Amino acid sequence: MINSHVGPQASSHESSIAVFIDFENFALGFERSRKRFEIQKVLERLLEKGKVIVKKAYADWTRYSTYKQALHEAAIELIEVPKRSAAGKNSADIRMCVDAIDMAHSKSHIDTFALLTGDSDFSPLVSKLKENGKRVIGVGMKNSTSMLLVDNCDEFVYYEDLERTVTAPEIKDDLPKLKKEAFQMIVDTILALKRENRDTLYSSMIKDTLKRKKPQFDESYHGYRTFQDLLEDMERHGVLTITIDPRSGTYVVSGFGKKP
Repeated sequence: MINSHVGPQASSHESSIAVFIDFENFALGFERSRKRFEIQKVLERLLEKGKVIVKKAYADWTRYSTYKQALHEAAIELIEVPKRSAAGKNSADIRMCVDAIDMAHSKSHIDTFALLTGDSDFSPLVSKLKENGKRVIGVGMKNSTSMLLVDNCDEFVYYEDLERTVTAPEIKDDLPKLKKEAFQMIVDTILALKRENRDTLYSSMIKDTLKRKKPQFDESYHGYRTFQDLLEDMERHGVLTITIDPRSGTYVVSGFGKKP
């Protein structure tokens, strides 16, 4: 159902996100689960929420060298915090807190902080960021995350839930390859926006979100003159149902499947 009080411009604000990773805490959670940490899964979800401006990860990297290549490929700045003694256990935490608070004061355009940790010691940082008008998203693992931290964040995403399957319409195999690829990217983007509880899906919102996740996307490469032409073709194939917003005249995706 279209929310008549929200127009395309009001819905198109793009959050600017800074990502701070307490890698040692995350690594502990993975040691227990015997899975390997995949940073791209986290970044994919965050890109559904806005533009990721800053990415920093803190650890004694001599202990986690096997992860360094994947983090480098994701353009994450690795902050080296050597563990000098038992007393130095929290040195990475302190450095991460100092950098986050400094950024909150010096980079006013960054409005959202994503903290990848499950450590309750970061709760005061969350409170201070919120005090400075920042939105805080936490990301952690279910078996190693403090509920104190979860409750203090504006939003908390469990890493395990990033792999959760969602219901999506089936795209026919007999479609041309480029058309099928385009259809799948649009469907994946709509599912991402629905995870963000976006009920009114303007075509501009869908395209902006898709471009954040796949900057190389161009509908003309897939054989369409405009993005609207692509959405119309998806409706003709029974993948989407689209309507027109009476106020703006723009397309809104109202659901999956054919019109009843």
